[in-house]
Amino acid sequence: MKFLKYLSVITTITMTFVLVGGALVTKTESGMGCGANWPFCYGDWSLEMFIELSHRLISGAAGFLVLLLSFLAWKHIGHIRETKFLALISAFFLIAQGLIGAAAVLWAQSDFVLALHFGISLISFAAVLLLTLLIFEVDQKFDASSLYIRPAYRKQFLLLTIYIMFVVYTGALVRHIDSILACQSWPFCNNDQPFNFDYHLGQWVQMGHRFLAGIAFIWTWKIFLNIKRDYRESRVMFKGWMIATAFISIQVILGAFIIFTIGNLFIALLHALFIALFFGLLCYFLLLSYRSLKK
Repeated sequence: MKFLKYLSVITTITMTFVLVGGALVTKTESGMGCGANWPFCYGDWSLEMFIELSHRLISGAAGFLVLLLSFLAWKHIGHIRETKFLALISAFFLIAQGLIGAAAVLWAQSDFVLALHFGISLISFAAVLLLTLLIFEVDQKFDASSLYIRPAYRKQFLLLTIYIMFVVYTGALVRHIDSILACQSWPFCNNDQPFNFDYHLGQWVQMGHRFLAGIAFIWTWKIFLNIKRDYRESRVMFKGWMIATAFISIQVILGAFIIFTIGNLFIALLHALFIALFFGLLCYFLLLSYRSLKK
């Protein structure tokens, strides 16, 4: 089991690099750095080629690790009811992510299709993260199996998770249509004329993403205040959702700083990282909610 724990942690970290690396490829417009070739890489040496090739290598390593983790988890902790489902989901969506990435290189794809890429990677990442948590639960090092979540909270977690997928999609679309700086102000597109809605497509997508993210921010904080009232003594519920609230708050701040710093690359990558962490934690609460249905 010690090897399985090490493997799960390494796989989760590698999947994090895949997510952030995908955002880096999009942000730096390096998707064609290897030319119209896949899986091999041809062309003149350049920064774009290095970024795209590195992303492919890390994604390939992640694919091997995810398949190995899924197989070993199925073999050693398959008696835990969520294991087989998560193993299948993590492998399936990672393969789907790779195929979409290949299709984007070999055949022209619309920005609306390419924006799905990050969301699919996010699902695979979340499944790997949950597998890791299951592995650490086996010897009670990390156990929340006794927690009961009320139906109202289970519904909120499910709806918020689905909603976040839409937020993630709009954020990915902002990157793919190169509209990160379509609006030069924050929180409005133009703070001097906040109610002037004569926008072009990029500005509509940018402001739509901000609006959806703002709702997610308020929604998360509302759930946190309710959990503070109803689950103050529950370490997993209270502290876990406190962390989730911190993640979404940092995410919003980073979104604003992308505008303030005129699209700083490092901040943009952190922006992608924190939504991945928030989504992974959301999925963990979905797992706990599913267990509560069985009690």
